[in-house]
Amino acid sequence: MILSIKVTPKAKRTEYVDTMADGTLKIRLKAVPENGKANEELVAFLAKSIKIATHEIQLLSGHSSPRKRIQIPDSSLLPWSTQKNP
Repeated sequence: MILSIKVTPKAKRTEYVDTMADGTLKIRLKAVPENGKANEELVAFLAKSIKIATHEIQLLSGHSSPRKRIQIPDSSLLPWSTQKNP
């Protein structure tokens, strides 16, 4: 399963915020966007939230961008809906 994620680094805490109308997940990250720290924190946060190992998550694109595409196993259950409630 491929997820579209928009991250906001340097937040007070790492947390899921919302799902945008197009299905993109908005996530705040406490980490700074330097030397891959924000990407590492995003992967760790997703792994903990989805209850999978970090090596099962692959950053496909957006290594230096706030918009990222992440691949997770198809069998993974997201704790947040990827559909915006009307």
